[in-house]
Amino acid sequence: MRPLAVRLAGISQWVQDRLEAGLDRGGDRGDIPITTVIIWVAAVTGALVIAGTIAIVISKYNGKLSGI
Repeated sequence: MRPLAVRLAGISQWVQDRLEAGLDRGGDRGDIPITTVIIWVAAVTGALVIAGTIAIVISKYNGKLSGI
């Protein structure tokens, strides 16, 4: 059985190699295209408008819908 220090050194070297390989490819800087942001904002706004409309309709007709 190999000593713990040898195992940790191997794992450490593997992690370092993976990080260097990621940096060599240019890495992911986390940039989000502006079109993606626009699409997400539109989707969330649309969902809120639909939810608000449903809430208004339910509150308006709540007494009439209770007999159904």
